[in-house]
Amino acid sequence: MRSRLRRAMAMALATVATVALAPAAQSSAALAPMAASPMAAPYLYEGWGDPPSPTSVMSATGIKAFTMAFMLSSGGCNPAWDGSRPLTGGADQSAINAIKSAGGNVEISFGGWQGNKLGPNCASASALADAIQKVINAYGLRYVDMDIENTDEFQNATVQDRILGALKIVKANNAGIKTIVTFGTTTTGPDSNGVRLVSQAAALGANVDVFSIMPFDFGGGSNMYGSTVNAANGLRDRLKSAFGWSNATAYAHLGISGMNGLSDQQELTSPAIWTQIRDWSNSNHIARLAYWAVNRDRPCAGGGVVSNCSGISQNNWQFTSITAGFTG
Repeated sequence: MRSRLRRAMAMALATVATVALAPAAQSSAALAPMAASPMAAPYLYEGWGDPPSPTSVMSATGIKAFTMAFMLSSGGCNPAWDGSRPLTGGADQSAINAIKSAGGNVEISFGGWQGNKLGPNCASASALADAIQKVINAYGLRYVDMDIENTDEFQNATVQDRILGALKIVKANNAGIKTIVTFGTTTTGPDSNGVRLVSQAAALGANVDVFSIMPFDFGGGSNMYGSTVNAANGLRDRLKSAFGWSNATAYAHLGISGMNGLSDQQELTSPAIWTQIRDWSNSNHIARLAYWAVNRDRPCAGGGVVSNCSGISQNNWQFTSITAGFTG
């Protein structure tokens, strides 16, 4: 359904729900305050696309948080960056340390379109929760995002339930943690797999904080602003139905994770359109705004979809600057 550039290239190099809390042993009183706009967190990927200096991007744009991708399985239920880079001590930790030293914060994204994921490889919800906890403890995280995609997770009811069960355990074991699930959408809201995911989150009492849709690679959707708003409102209505929430409460549990420039299916989200999406997100006070990816937040000619530029004419870091204006 969603054969995206980020996942294809990640798979080639690694053989693409978002996190951030302190270790369970640390009291909530000891947690440092979040940086401004913590849920304005575009994706940054150390696995391809000429990764930029995160502190240079922060200085140029005012962004205060990044979603670092992707945490996968190095075999069985053992977490590793892209399933191959070490959990700590490598390029990913260096980038995270630099972000934090500059006063920023990070979210870590588990899963994605391709790769050896933890959801299918951990035997139970408790085992998956243990794997997530290792990452929480390693980075003092405050937010956990499970990017649930493809046939092995999103379209697999058993794995969906395992992920939701794991997030419920993580939530219970880490006071103050915020949990996020990120998944694909149609132009009118969640498909049958997304509907099941939301309904099961309610039925299982998973207490998910943010349901974040990826409104791109629709197989159409030439009006990316209108399609994004329609998809978000479709999710809003699904959340209202599943949880009995008001419009305002549903929006407060809703996130958008777009794709800057050209998508894999050549859908165009220009800086002007992304500004419209950000402004709509602010006016409705949604919980999270992200996009794939900072690596691509640079201009390039020819209209191609590649790892280190957006495929359109733009300024360097223009989408990141726009995203930094998201206040929720």
